[in-house]
Amino acid sequence: MSVASVGAVVLDCPDPRALAGFYAAVVGGTVEGEGRWVDLKVPGGPVLSFQEAPGYVPPRWPEADRSQQFHLDLTVQDLDAAEKEVLALGAKPLDTADGSRDFRVYADPAGHPFCLCAC
Repeated sequence: MSVASVGAVVLDCPDPRALAGFYAAVVGGTVEGEGRWVDLKVPGGPVLSFQEAPGYVPPRWPEADRSQQFHLDLTVQDLDAAEKEVLALGAKPLDTADGSRDFRVYADPAGHPFCLCAC
């Protein structure tokens, strides 16, 4: 028996609505709310929430002095196709994978690391 269940995964960021829109374009779902707190309701998944953080400083992957704090693993069918899409949406690559791995690491527009993982 568990003590609790996941209510939401919350990401601090400078612009909650913009970052929720980025993730909505990547994983689907409905963006709800305005201002300092915005939710992304993902069908069949946890709620992703975005909280305004004045003075937000993004993590630097993989540097220990500004560690990633957390990251999202997003499962995809085709790594190459998914990479093209997230880059077009504003993601930035964080590594130079040679194609031999089944995952790739990126930063979202606010600098949070996330991985695209082949299923």
